[in-house]
Formats: sequence, structure tokens, C-alpha cells
Amino acid sequence: MKITLRFALPLLLLSTSAHAIVIRHNQPDARYRVNPSTIPALADLPDEGHGTLIAPRWVLTAAHAVSMMQEMPEEHFVTINGKRRTVSRIIVYPDYPAARSQWQQMFQHVKTAKPATFSRQYSAAMGTMHDIALLELAEPVTDVAPLPIDRGNAKPGLLAKVYGAGATGTDLTGAPDSEAHRTQLRRAENRLTQADGSWVRYIFDCGASAPALGGATAGGDSGGPVTIDVAGRTYLAGVTHGLDGTASEVQQIVRQMQDGSFRMGVCGQHFAAARVSFYAAWIDQTIAGH
Repeated sequence: MKITLRFALPLLLLSTSAHAIVIRHNQPDARYRVNPSTIPALADLPDEGHGTLIAPRWVLTAAHAVSMMQEMPEEHFVTINGKRRTVSRIIVYPDYPAARSQWQQMFQHVKTAKPATFSRQYSAAMGTMHDIALLELAEPVTDVAPLPIDRGNAKPGLLAKVYGAGATGTDLTGAPDSEAHRTQLRRAENRLTQADGSWVRYIFDCGASAPALGGATAGGDSGGPVTIDVAGRTYLAGVTHGLDGTASEVQQIVRQMQDGSFRMGVCGQHFAAARVSFYAAWIDQTIAGH
């Protein structure tokens, strides 16, 4: 995710303008770039951000990534396999609007907040944040196979792939918020550190034993897929949310934001994605009910 105060810690720690892939400085950018045919179920939102086709008429994305779409009827579409697909309905998780309002109020005071106090508020907000949404398409997609959702295979230590076509940078520079939020599709690999409750988490690890193509999200990839491979099949395990952190890490980030030294996408930062298996019942019920 990128750093913008438009929405906040997962939107600054997960910005509402989404994310892109920040790469390791000691790896060629060409190794991260992938052809869109690598993941044909990827959906591009109108301006920035992504989603994933999980059924012929349904795209799963982050709730914060569709805020602009909700306000602008002319942007009720996604692009899949190079073709524009009309969105007939936007369905965010039921309690998301209330959580979003709380989140925005919290971030209005991030520049003056006491880091320890903000950290406690952030932890509580993450506990009630369900950053996920479904887009119903006007017509079924027949030229692309939907990506199956994970229903419990994601575990700590499992290698996950993160996709995004937003801003980019390296672990040395981070990804400036001023960079373009729609660039070329990239893919990074990280090992999951947590996979329970409503989140899957990983660290942008640059250590000697870390995946060679480790990376982080930045401005332009919110709502994008985090995938895992199990028994030769790829599943959608997470929906990109943004930057995350332990209590002490959040406090440090707040201090950096206050003194202007914060950089998004440097080694050691934690990231969170909505855990798809946690929402499987809601996804199934929503699709069946519409």
C-alpha cells in the first residue's frame, strides 16, 4: 500500500488508494514483472487497485478500494483479460462502513496523537475491520476461468504470491506516494507469518533465507490477489489490505509519519490481507442470494 492520509494505517498502513509491488534492490525488476496472462482472473479497477474473478459474475476485492466506484456511477466497471466488464452491484461487507468511519476519525489525529495511544486504537480498529467487497458483473465472464477461493489451506510458512500493477520502488527507497499508481504488473513472493482470524500476514523479509523475489505492496494494488499453491492448484488466499505492524512497530511508524521520515515498502515491514477463508460463508451466501 502506499502512504496517504486519505484513509489510513492500513490505508497508510493501507492507503485507500491501494498498492503496488516494491522490490528488492538486489534483484532485477524484470524478474518481478509478469504478463497479465500469468493470472487471467485478475481484475483492474477503473483508476487503480485490483480484484479477482472468483465466479463467472463475481469479483472479490477490498472494500476500501471501491470507495471511488461507489461515488462515481460512470466507473462501475472492471477490466478482465483486456475487456471492460460492467459492474451491476457493489456489495461491501455489512459492518465495513461503520469501521471505515471509525478508521477515518482515528487517522485525522495521527499527526498529533501519542504513538502508544494510537497503537492501541489501531489494534482495536484492525480487530473490527472487515476490508472486503464483492462486485457483481452484469454479464458472466466466459473467456476466463475464475480463481477458486481458499477454504483453509493458508498456513504460516506457506509461500504466497502477491500481485499488483501500482507504484513501485525498492527496499532502499520505498515507494513514494507521488509515483504513478498504475504501472506494469508485478509479482512478489513472501512467506505467510500468520493465517488466522480475518487476516493473513507476511513480512517484507530481505534476509539471507528469505524468498529471492520478496516484495511489498504500495500505491495502486489494493484489493489485489494474494495466492497460494496447494497440490498443484492455485487458490485466492488473501485480498490486499496494506501495511500492518506490531504495537511497537505501529508506534514507530506514527513517529516517522510525524517527523516526515516514513517510507512505505522497506525491509522488515509487516503487511496484512483479508483472509479469504474467513469470509467464505459470506461470499457463498452473497453469491447464492443474488
